[in-house]
Amino acid sequence: MTVYDRNHLKLYMRLLDASEAGATLEDVASLLLGIDANKEPERARQVHDSHLSRARWMTEQGYRDLLKNGLPAG
Repeated sequence: MTVYDRNHLKLYMRLLDASEAGATLEDVASLLLGIDANKEPERARQVHDSHLSRARWMTEQGYRDLLKNGLPAG
């Protein structure tokens, strides 16, 4: 798990929740990522997909580091 991952755990959890709830790319990009998907559709898709992929990885493997080292301070 990277420092970036540790600093974005809350975002990852929110992305997983949004995905499970069937939220649209436009809503997720705007509300969680701060990207206007209508103006930057490719960037919105790329950022969304890469972060969601990383969030899913955290549920399969990355959590082990959290169990070993705990949550980040702050």
